[in-house]
Parts: sequence; structure tokens; C-alpha cells
Amino acid sequence: MSEQTSVEIDDEVLSPERIADPHSYFTVLRTHDPVHWNEKYRAWFIHRYDDVLDALRDPCFSSERIGAAYDRLTDDQKAQRQPTYDILMDWLVFRDPPDHTRLRRLVSRAFTPRAVEAWRDRINGVVEELIDDLSDREQFDLIEDFAYPIPAVVIAEMMGVPSDDRDRFKDWSDDVMILVFGARGVGDRRARAQQGLIELAGYLGELVTHYRQHPADNIISNLVEASEGDDSLEDPEIVANCVLFLFGGHETTTNLIGNGMRVLLQHPDELERLRDDPSLIKPGVEEILRFDGPSKMEVRTLANSVELRGKTLPAGDMVYLVQHAANRDPEAFDQPDRFDVTRDPNNHIGFGFGLHFCLGASVARLEGTIALEALVRRLPNLELGPDPEVWVPTMLSRGLEHLPVSLS
Repeated sequence: MSEQTSVEIDDEVLSPERIADPHSYFTVLRTHDPVHWNEKYRAWFIHRYDDVLDALRDPCFSSERIGAAYDRLTDDQKAQRQPTYDILMDWLVFRDPPDHTRLRRLVSRAFTPRAVEAWRDRINGVVEELIDDLSDREQFDLIEDFAYPIPAVVIAEMMGVPSDDRDRFKDWSDDVMILVFGARGVGDRRARAQQGLIELAGYLGELVTHYRQHPADNIISNLVEASEGDDSLEDPEIVANCVLFLFGGHETTTNLIGNGMRVLLQHPDELERLRDDPSLIKPGVEEILRFDGPSKMEVRTLANSVELRGKTLPAGDMVYLVQHAANRDPEAFDQPDRFDVTRDPNNHIGFGFGLHFCLGASVARLEGTIALEALVRRLPNLELGPDPEVWVPTMLSRGLEHLPVSLS
């Protein structure tokens, strides 16, 4: 029960209704209990824009939750899950300064604006080829047949993965997602995720060895060569963060494209504005990121106790920073539940903020912009299909497993 209202608020974030539509639930919490203790998940959920933004900037909200989670395990659990934690602990998204500063400084050299822009023509080619194959079909799955293959091809090529091995990455990425994003109803999720991590890390380790001996124009070679003074990345750090890039590169872009096209098809007036003025695609993508973006919430652990809206959040507690709720906050956005491809300003936090702003945001934006512009331009008769959409039941991400569409 909220301390601020008599409105009854339960703690089930992943009910089928709230997986399909989290916004209604988040609106109630943002309005009546914006700093909410969720007993089911034993964590605080923060829902207001200013509070989430402040937390993303505040070092008290620590990203180093993997080490803390490992320390809470029993000796048997530690022995079983050691391979998972060995990899995740080197992900830069789970590190605080100064370790995060060092890793990000070295790793970011693979994602300079020039390096990302160099992939524009290849992304265009992948998108146009996929639409060529779909344009004569009466029905197809926008996720399986379009939104997923784009980043699957692009991130694999960017990393230097042979084309014959791309399909293997789909299974590995799905296994990692089960653990990192907190999927519902998967009893053997830890075992599956760990096995996927081990296989993927072993494969990437072989690629690191190969590109150390045979440098090429790809991310792995860039990471192998990255240095500053006497500092450089060790092979386990390269492997771990390549796992992160592969996983993040798949999920974020797939969900941006899938969520985005769904939103556009549900708002035909805004879709027509994009057709009439293609220059609106960039602000349109930013509005998709605000309105129904691929990142639902981020997790932090409190390094120190914090006072927030009359409540004491003790050191050591877990905190969920709910970006979806913050991006619909009426105190931060005019008419926040209205989808408007011309919204300006649009200071959404769909990719996070501050030190941990999404490193691959520029890649996701480029792929999403090219893909959605091409769909709008080339498939003017695209509409939602008769079969139901299917959402992936995860805590942290927002994405569709299936989105049936048809060409009328």
C-alpha cells in the first residue's frame, strides 16, 4: 500500500497484461508511489524523470551489482556460476569508475562517429535486400524476417565474425538475454545462459587470437590494438565486452525497429507525416525511444543510503530506474502519452544518461533510422496482421518476439 495514497498497488511487474502494456502500471506508480518498495523483487522502483535522471548521475547508485550478487551466493552456487560471473564482471556496464573510465576510454575507440558512419552503405544494403525479399509476400513476421536479421548481420560483420557463423549467435544471444534481462518462466535459465556464455566466450577468444595475428578492419582488431600509454585491454576484457556488444547490438536494435514500426502502424496520422516529410525520421526515432523504447529500466545497487521523496533507501539495496515511466512523466514532457514525431525538445533517457550512456547508441540509431525510413518509403500498404503480437517477458528490456504484419 502506498504511503501517499489509498490506491492499492501490487508488485507483479511481469504479469501478462503488464508485459504487453507496462505504461498503465508505471503511470499509477509514478503518480501515487514514485519511489516504491517492491516486496516481490526486494528492490526499490523509481519512476519520476527527475529522480531517475539524478540517480543516473549519482555515484551512490552503483553499477557494480554483479560482484555484490556473487558475494551473496552460497559456496555451492559460486562454484556452479563462476563462469558466468567471470565474464559479466568485465562488462563495462557493470563497473564504476575508475575501472569503468579505463574500460570505456579504450573500448569506445571502436565506436567513433567516423567508424559508425562507415557502415551506413552496408546497413542500407542489408535493409533494401530484406525488403526486396518481403515486398511480394502477403504476410510476414516483422521481427523474425526483418528487425532481427539487420543487427544480426551488421554487428557480426562489424566484429569480424565469418558469415557462416551468424546463426549460431542468435541462440547464444537469446541465452544471454534470459539471464541479463530477467526473463519470466524459464526454469533452467541460469544453466542455459551460462552454457551460452561459455560457448560464445570460447568462440570469441579464438577470434581475438586470430585477429591479434591477422589484424583487419573490425571491432575485435580495434580492441586488440587499443592502448593509451602502457595501458591496453587484456584478452578476457576484450572477450567479455565483445559478448556485451554482440548481445546489446542484437537486442537493442531489433527492439527499436520492432517497437518503432508497431507504434507507427498504431498511429497512422504520424506515419503519414513521415511519408510526407522523410526528414522527420530522425526526430521520429527519438520519439520512439521516448514513447516505447527498447530499454524499460536499468538496475543499480546503493553504495550509500539515500533519502528520496521522504523515504530512506538503505545502502546495499537494489534499485530499478524505470526509464519507461520517466519518459512518460508529465512534469518532463508535454502530453507525454501522445506520440508525436515532431516533438522538440525531446530529452528522453531511452539510452540512459551520464557515464553509462549506451555505448552503441549511435549504431542503434543509424540502423533504426535506415530500417524504419525504408519500411515507410517502400511498403506504404504495410499494416498490423491478424495474428496476435508476442512480447518477450523480461524485466529490463521491452521487445517483441513476434509481430505479424501484412501487405494489403
